[in-house]
Amino acid sequence: MSTFPDAASWRTACAGDASLAAWAGPWSVCFAIASGPETTVFTLTDGKVQPGGGEPAFTLAAPDAVWAQFLLPIPPRHHHGIFAMHYRVADFSIQGNQIAFMQHAHVARRVLEIGKWLALGNPAPVPVSLAPREGSRPVPQVQGGYVPVTVGGVTYQIYYETAGSGRDVLCMHTAGSDGRQFHGLMADRRITQGHRLVSFDLPWHGKSPPPEGAVPGSWRLNTDLYVDLIMGFVAAAGLDRPIALGASMSGEICLELAYRHPESFSGIVACEACDKIERRQTAWAAHPQVNQSLFVPEWIRALCAPQSPAEYQEQITWQYGQGGPAVFFGDIAFYSGDWDARERVSRIDTNRCRLFMLTGEYDYSCTTEMSEATAAKISGARFQAMAGIGHFPFAENPRLFATYLLPVLKALEPA
Repeated sequence: MSTFPDAASWRTACAGDASLAAWAGPWSVCFAIASGPETTVFTLTDGKVQPGGGEPAFTLAAPDAVWAQFLLPIPPRHHHGIFAMHYRVADFSIQGNQIAFMQHAHVARRVLEIGKWLALGNPAPVPVSLAPREGSRPVPQVQGGYVPVTVGGVTYQIYYETAGSGRDVLCMHTAGSDGRQFHGLMADRRITQGHRLVSFDLPWHGKSPPPEGAVPGSWRLNTDLYVDLIMGFVAAAGLDRPIALGASMSGEICLELAYRHPESFSGIVACEACDKIERRQTAWAAHPQVNQSLFVPEWIRALCAPQSPAEYQEQITWQYGQGGPAVFFGDIAFYSGDWDARERVSRIDTNRCRLFMLTGEYDYSCTTEMSEATAAKISGARFQAMAGIGHFPFAENPRLFATYLLPVLKALEPA
C-alpha cells in the first residue's frame, strides 16, 4: 500500500517544483495533509515553500485507506481528486478555514500531486500533469461565424463553428466553457466524414459577447432561456432536425429538448445527464475574495477521469479559467438550481425522437447510477456507462468518446 513520503522529502520536492514556483507571489498560507495519525504541514511564505511547519489554516484529512486509493496510479472513481473525495468519500474532509482552502485549492492540489508522484517511486521533477500524454492534439478544420438570436426582446450575437459534412450534429458546451470543447471531435474523420458538427457559444461564453449594456456578473441561465437560445440558434443557423449532443448542463437541456421539441431533432444524445442535480452550486465561484480564474478550474478538475490525456485536461482547465465574472456561477444556477425534471422526464416520447444517454464512470457530479435511474423512467431511452471517462466526454478524451458516439450515430442513420 502506497503512503505519502516523509515530510522533509515532500517539502523539498515542493520547494523545487516548477509549478509552485510559477505561482509564487504576494501571498502566504499554511495548511496540512493528514493521513490517519500522520500530519504533514506545509508553510508557504510569499508563495515559496518553507522547510518547517506552522499553524495550519486548513487540513485535508482522511484515513490511510482513503489516501491509499488516491495514491494508486489510476485511482478508482471518486478517489482521484480533492473535490471528488469531498463529494463522494464520507471519510474525507476539508477542515478549518474554508475560504483559505478555496483561495489556495490549486496549491493544495499541486502539493498532493507531488506527494503522489514521490509515493509512486518517481524522482523529481514532477511533470505539470500526472495524466498520460498521447501526443499533440489534432487540429480541426473549422469554419466560424456569427448569427443574431433574439430572445425576450434581447438580441445576442452568437458565435458558431462547423466542421465536416453530412447530417448536422448540434454540439452544446458545458457550464462555463465554450465550443472549443468539440475541437477533438471536429478533428476526427471517423465522425466528420458523415456528419457536420455545429457548435455554438452561449451568450457571455467564448466568442459570444454579452448584449450591449449588460451588467458584468449578471448572467443567470434558466431552463426557458436556455431552450429559447438553442431553438433560436437552430433557426438562425438553418439547421434541419439536427442530432443534439450535450453533456452536463447541456446534457440536461438535451432531455428538455426531447420533452419540448422532439420533432425538431432527429436524435438526442444526452451525456452526463439526469433529472435533478444537487449540491453543485458554490458561492466561491462568485466570491470577491476568491480568484475565479484559479478556483473554477480546480472545482471542475477532478470531474475528468485520471486516464484522460493530459493535453485535453489542460485545455479544459485553461478554458474554464477564461470565463467572465460569475458566468460559471450563472450557468450552475440552471444546472443545480432551476433544472428539475423529475416530474416530467417520464413523459418524454422516444417514438417521436430517439434518446441515448451516456455517462462516464468517473463523473462524481452526475454519476452513472443517477443517469441510469433517469433513463429507467423514460420508455425507450437507451443508457450506457462509459468506462475510463469523466464528466466532459467529448472534451477530455474525444477519441475514446468517439467509440461510444459512433455506434449511436450509426443507430440514428435514416432507415
